[in-house]
Amino acid sequence: MPGAELRADLWISEYITPWDVYQHGVSRILAHRKTRFQEMYIVETGAYGKALVLDGKWQSCTGDEFLYHEPLVQPAMIQHGAPKRVLVLGGGEGATVREVLRWNSVEKVTMVDIDGDVVDACREHLPEMHEGAFEDPRLRLIIGDAIEVLDTSDERWDIVITDLSDPIEEGPSFPLFTREYFEKARRVLSSGGLLVVQAGPVAPAELKLHARLASTLKAVFTHVHSYASHVPTYASPWGFLLCRDEALDLHPDPVAVDELLASRTTGSLRAIDGIALAGMLQGPAYIRDAIARETKIYTLEEPPKFFGTGSAG
Repeated sequence: MPGAELRADLWISEYITPWDVYQHGVSRILAHRKTRFQEMYIVETGAYGKALVLDGKWQSCTGDEFLYHEPLVQPAMIQHGAPKRVLVLGGGEGATVREVLRWNSVEKVTMVDIDGDVVDACREHLPEMHEGAFEDPRLRLIIGDAIEVLDTSDERWDIVITDLSDPIEEGPSFPLFTREYFEKARRVLSSGGLLVVQAGPVAPAELKLHARLASTLKAVFTHVHSYASHVPTYASPWGFLLCRDEALDLHPDPVAVDELLASRTTGSLRAIDGIALAGMLQGPAYIRDAIARETKIYTLEEPPKFFGTGSAG
C-alpha cells in the first residue's frame, strides 16, 4: 500500500455495516477461549494497547477505554450526587466498577457477569483496566444471569448500569435490551435512582438500534436522555441512554460539577469534567430527530439483533 507501513501480520476484521469493515492489527494474542457463552480473545495491538474481543466484536482496549467507561458511569453518578449502592450488569473488564469505586460515597457495588471465564481472563491480562477494582472490599462479584439477579433481588440501588456486550444473535445479551428487561431493572431502583444503558453506535448508518432502545426505554421511564462519546476503536461515536422517573438536569453548571468531583471522587478523570459533561449532554440534531421519529420498541418477542460478528486472520 503506497505511503503506508503495515506492521501487523494478524488482523481482526470487525464488520461494522454490510459495506464497512474495521481491521485491528494484532501484534500478540494473550488469551483465546471458546467459553460456554461466546468466543473470547484478549489481544495486544500496536496503536491502542490491549483489548478484549468477544464473538469478533471489539469490547474495549487500554488505549481509549476511558472514552467509553467514564461516559458510561460518571454522568449518572454526577446526576445522583452521592450514590451509595450501585448495580453493574456486565462489565467483565472491571473498568466500569473501577469508575464507580472512584466515589467515596459508594458503600456497595454488585457486579453481575454471566461469563466467569471472561472475567478471570480480564483480571489476569487487563490490570490496566480494572486497576485492582476486583479487590476492593465494597465490590461483590456474581457470576450469573442478570435477569435471575433482577428477578430475585430484594435490594434497591441508587444506580443501575447496563454494560452488556452487543446484542448479536449468537451472543448471550440480546434479550437484555428489551422492555421486559428494563422493567425488571426499574423495579430494583431506589427512589430517585437512575438507569444508564450502553446503547450502541450513533453513526448515521447505524442509528436504528440506539433510536429504538430510546423508544423502548421511554415505554418504561418518564425521562430518557441520549448522549454519546466518540471512541476511536469502535469506528463510531457510541451512544448511552440515561433514564429516570424524576427530571434530569441536562444543563449542569460546569463549576459545580468540578467541585462535586473534587470533593467526592478519587483519581483523575481523563474524559469527564464539568465542561465536557455539559457539552456531552447536548447531542446533535440528527440523533434527536431519529429518536423523536422512532415508535417501535424491543420486546422478548422482537428483540434487537446487532449486525455482524467478526473474524481473525
